[in-house]
Amino acid sequence: MLLKNYLTLLAIGFIWGSQFIFQDIALVSFSPIWIGATRAAIGAITLVVICKSLGVKRSSNQWVLFSVIGLLEAAIPFVLVPWGQQDLDSSIAAILMGTLPFYVLLLAPIFVKGATINAGNSISVIVGFSGLLVLFYPELSSGAGEINLVSASAIIVAAVCFAIALLLLNRVRDEHPLIVAQNVLLTASIQLIVIALITAPFEYQVASTTAIFSILYLGTICAGVVYYLYMMCIKNAGSVFTSMTNYIVPAVGVFIGALVTNDSIQTNTWVALLMILCALFINQILSPLTKNTVL
Repeated sequence: MLLKNYLTLLAIGFIWGSQFIFQDIALVSFSPIWIGATRAAIGAITLVVICKSLGVKRSSNQWVLFSVIGLLEAAIPFVLVPWGQQDLDSSIAAILMGTLPFYVLLLAPIFVKGATINAGNSISVIVGFSGLLVLFYPELSSGAGEINLVSASAIIVAAVCFAIALLLLNRVRDEHPLIVAQNVLLTASIQLIVIALITAPFEYQVASTTAIFSILYLGTICAGVVYYLYMMCIKNAGSVFTSMTNYIVPAVGVFIGALVTNDSIQTNTWVALLMILCALFINQILSPLTKNTVL
C-alpha cells in the first residue's frame, strides 16, 4: 500500500506537471475561463463513460456536498488563480499555492472529526515547502519576482479553497472514488460554464488543431483521469499526503520544461526534488505512528 501511495502521487504530479505546456498552447485559441470550463466538462464526460463501461454506480445522493466541493475545488480557484497570476511571477504563484498543505494541516481539526495535528504531518509539510523554496531560489534571489498584494491574496484564497475542498472529501461516505471524481467534476463544470458565460461570453473563432488537442488532453487526462487518482490517493493516504502534489507539480513542470527546451537541469532542481521526496517519505512513515489522527 505504501508503494501504491507513492506511485499514485507521483502519477498525479507528472500529469498535472505536464499541463502547463498544453495550457500555453490552448491559450492561443481559448480564454483561461473557457479552458477551465471546457476542461472540467470533458473530464466529467470522460469519467461518466468510464463509470458506465465498468458498471460503477453511485450508492448515495450527496449532491449538496459535491456542489460545495466542486465550487471550492474548481470553480473559485479556476477564476482566482489565472486572475492572480497576471500580476505575479510564476515562481511566487507556485510558492503561494505551495502553502496549501499548511492550510490542510491547520484546518483538519475543524473539518474532519477526530483529526489532530501530528509530528509526521507537520515535519513533512515543512520539509516539502522548503524544497519548493529551493526549487525557485534562483528566481527569488534575483529579485525578479515582484509581489502584488491583491494578486497574492487571490492565490492564497484559492489555496484555502482547495484545502477546504480536500478536507470536505473526507465526509463523502460509501462512494467509489470514480463516482466521487465524476460528481465533483460534473458540479464544477456546470458552475464554471455559468461563470464563463457571465464573465467572458463565448465568441466563436477558428481554433488550431494543436489547441483542440491540448483541450482534449487537459480534459481527459488532466481532469478526468487525474481526478480519479486524486480521490483514490485521499482515500488511501489521507489529505495532507495528497495535498503535497502542490510540491511535486512545480518540480515536474520545471523538468518537463527543461526537456522541451533542451536546457540543462540545475542542481537546485535535483536538491528540491530530493527534499520533496523526503517529505513524502516522512509523512507516510511517521504519521501512522501517531494515534488519534485520521489524516
